Amino acid sequence: MKLVKVCGMCEAGNIQEVARCGADWMGFIFYDKSPRRFRGEAINLPKEIKRVGVFVNNTVEEIRPIARRFALDLIQLHGTESPETCAQLQEEGYQTVKAIAVSSEADMEQTPRYEASVDYFLFDTRCAGYGGSGQSFDWSILQAYPSEVPFLLSGGLKPESLEALQALRHPKWVGIDLNSGFELRPGEKDAASLQHFIHAFKRQRQ
Repeated sequence: MKLVKVCGMCEAGNIQEVARCGADWMGFIFYDKSPRRFRGEAINLPKEIKRVGVFVNNTVEEIRPIARRFALDLIQLHGTESPETCAQLQEEGYQTVKAIAVSSEADMEQTPRYEASVDYFLFDTRCAGYGGSGQSFDWSILQAYPSEVPFLLSGGLKPESLEALQALRHPKWVGIDLNSGFELRPGEKDAASLQHFIHAFKRQRQ
């Protein structure tokens, strides 16, 4: 069974709708330049859904109060954060996810330096700036992945991605990250489309 993360959640009502769709993790972006920046006062979720905070080049001192306020379970680092920053967050009790922008096999060469300080990698399509491009990268690049850390696949996943995902095989692949491909507008997810996709994806990965 592969896990499903739905990222870029913003509105309280939509969060509740998506919580009923079968997601395992839900992501909240704390990056000022993102159109999906979370500005809510609280996050209300069932305990079984893990809360992921997404940050870009913040210090641990900046991340810590936000993580405590929203009871985050995982910290996803989407910038140029060092392995030392990842390790410090782990020491404070948070699982860490390091996002790696991918466009070629050479991008996989940076993963070994993070191996000891992250719980997961997230592979996303390289684009200008930080955040998603809405495009997929060439998944054959994953065969060059040299590390033992489990990873999530992101970048351009949408309702019609099911067939390609069914064909994907990799021993360290543990889940997917869904965002813009399931939106009605930035930050608002199409709950019906998500529910159908998540249920179909989990059936095919049983």
